[in-house]
Amino acid sequence: MAIEIAPLPTPASADPNLMKDFGREVKGVHPGKLTPEQLEEVKELLYKYNALLFRDVVVSPEEQYALTKAFDPQSENYGHGNNKTGNTKKSILHPDLKTIPRVPQVQLIGNGTVYDHEGLAEAKLKHPHHKTFHADAISDEDEEKGYTRFYRWHIDAALYDLEPPKVTTLYGLKVPGGSTQICRYDDGTGDELQVPLGTTAFVSGATMFDILPPELKSLAVRSKVRYSPHPYVWMAPARSNTTGLGLLTEDKELPLSELPEWTEDKLKALPMLWKNPVTGGLHYQVHPSGASAIEVAPLPEGASKEGALYPDGAIIDNLGEVRELLYKMQRPGIAPSLVYPHDWKENDFVLFHNRGVLHSVVGAFKPDQVRAFHQVSNTCYIHSHTLIAKQCNLAASDTPAGPSEEDVKRYA
Repeated sequence: MAIEIAPLPTPASADPNLMKDFGREVKGVHPGKLTPEQLEEVKELLYKYNALLFRDVVVSPEEQYALTKAFDPQSENYGHGNNKTGNTKKSILHPDLKTIPRVPQVQLIGNGTVYDHEGLAEAKLKHPHHKTFHADAISDEDEEKGYTRFYRWHIDAALYDLEPPKVTTLYGLKVPGGSTQICRYDDGTGDELQVPLGTTAFVSGATMFDILPPELKSLAVRSKVRYSPHPYVWMAPARSNTTGLGLLTEDKELPLSELPEWTEDKLKALPMLWKNPVTGGLHYQVHPSGASAIEVAPLPEGASKEGALYPDGAIIDNLGEVRELLYKMQRPGIAPSLVYPHDWKENDFVLFHNRGVLHSVVGAFKPDQVRAFHQVSNTCYIHSHTLIAKQCNLAASDTPAGPSEEDVKRYA
């Protein structure tokens, strides 16, 4: 059967010009039963459009893992290391993820208690809520009125030892009905975004780069971002700003001496821009919460220094300056007009280019709002107040490719 594609339904708030090439619905094929020829076509589509949606499909954990692995056959481990996240109690990811025993690369995420599910006798799940991560929170009164926030904008990546996954898959089974919510930025801009209940929000890293002014494009094309060792443990005591795009600088991060054992050779310094393997475009791919320093290379020979930032290169390791600069570069890219908030339906399967987008959990659920993700077998009992999701991403077999020499000459 031939593959058909259709544009994703974008909200009225979306910029039609900047969002026209983001995301496609794939019709006519099952994501777990692709022929070799169909798989190659799906790969091309993903890198071109950054997110693919398959509606109304039933996908097993084995099929979810197989498709994810097909994008990087040499990969094997879950993006944060099989079973490592759950065993690191101080990690901010610890409450959010549970491993499926027979397919440890697939993670169970959600809210509530699940019994006898895919080899897990009992799993207590917790849906992320901005009140546990932001420095200040929306009031209970406003939350009752339907206001919410982005939880944390991020890339799926360990950012220490393991390479960032190339793709992530998300599979939803049961989605509650309910009113839309208003996602507030609360940063003085007045920005708000109407979102479906329990949405996953996506933005394009390519657009985030494309809309930067020339001096920031020059900086981005010459920069690498250093990440802290065990960043999700390091950042756990710190708190986010109101947009979920990075942390406040309050000297709350865990001292390096108190982190799990780490070595210099496993630290990550990744390009600020990652090159798309199909389009050749550059995507601004930075996890702002885990960043600890920025390495800036000098301008290439012959480039004009007029208006350039750090023309002779620099190491920016003042944490406040690092976060301020990253926020200045990334905040325009999460403007309401550039966000795709996915409106989950039952049996949605979403495949996204993890090296090309940033995403965030949004919203909160009331106890009587049931949301279940992934296939539920006949032997799985789900508590009536449960949100369940399954995701899969695999630590890649290579480092993201940064800008080429031609890219540097073009933008620097």
